[in-house]
Amino acid sequence: MKFGLAFASSIGTGSRSALEICRTAEAVGFDSVWGGEHVIRPDQIESAYPYTADGEMPGETETPIPDPLIWLAYVGAAAPTLRLGTCILIVPQRNPLVLAKELATLDHLTDGRVELGLGVGWMREEFEALGVPWERRGARNDEYVAAMRALWAGPHAEYHGEFVDFAPATCSPRPVNGSIPILVGGDTPAAIRRAARLADGYFPGTSDPEVLAGLIQSVRVAAERENRDPDSISIHSIFGPQMADPTAGAEQLQKLGVERAMVPAFFFAGPDGMDKLAEFGEGVVRAFAG
Repeated sequence: MKFGLAFASSIGTGSRSALEICRTAEAVGFDSVWGGEHVIRPDQIESAYPYTADGEMPGETETPIPDPLIWLAYVGAAAPTLRLGTCILIVPQRNPLVLAKELATLDHLTDGRVELGLGVGWMREEFEALGVPWERRGARNDEYVAAMRALWAGPHAEYHGEFVDFAPATCSPRPVNGSIPILVGGDTPAAIRRAARLADGYFPGTSDPEVLAGLIQSVRVAAERENRDPDSISIHSIFGPQMADPTAGAEQLQKLGVERAMVPAFFFAGPDGMDKLAEFGEGVVRAFAG
C-alpha cells in the first residue's frame, strides 16, 4: 500500500516549510504529496461542508490555502521521486483549456508525476463569487475532463459540447504518458457514477471502515455497469481515525482494498511536526509500502 501526504500545501505554506515537508515525506517513504484548493473563503458560508458533523468548513478565515498547481510546481524539483497530486481541484471553476495546459506543463517538467484529483465543489458561495454557474456543475466537469483528454491525446484536437466548443487546435507540451491520471473525489451516488465512468481512481471523503467498504463496493458495481474492470479504478482513502493506532489502521485499509492511504498533513503541524512525520514514516509507511 502506498502513502500520500494529503493537504501538504496547507502545512508547508512558506518557501522553506514547503520544501521541508516534501523532502521529509520523500525521505521516509511517502510516494506522493497533495495540495487542496479553495480560491476564496467567503465571510458568509451557508453551504454545508460534507465531511464534518456540523457542516462547518475546517480552519479559520486566514488559514492559508495556496493554489495547488503553483505549490506543486514549486516543490516538484525539491523531491524528485514524489508524485504530485491535487486533493482536490474544483475543475468546474476553471477554464478547461488553460487547465489542460497548466497540468500538461507541470507533468512535462516533472517527468510524468502529476495526478489530478478532482471534485465538482460543495460551496455555492465560491462559485457565485467566481461568476461560475452552480447549476449543472457536474455535467460541466465531465465535459471539461473530456476536452482536456482530447487536447492531451494529440495535436489538432477538437471538442464540441454544451460547455466547451473549439475547432481543431494543438496544446503543447502534452503529458509525458499521453494523459494524466484522474481521481474522482466524493461520497455521493453522482461521484460514484462519475468515478466508474471516467476515473482512474476513486477518493471518497470518509475513512469510516464500514462506510468506506460500502462505497468501494458501490464503485465496483458501477464500474461493471460501465463495462469496466473494477480493478482498473484505484482506491484511495483518508487516514483519519486510523491515526489512533496507525499500524492497525493501515492493516484495516489494506484489507478493504485501499491502494493509497492519504494521510492528512495536519497531523504533522506544529514545531515538532517534521519529527512526527519522520516517525510516522519510519514506523508505518516503510512497513506497508512496497
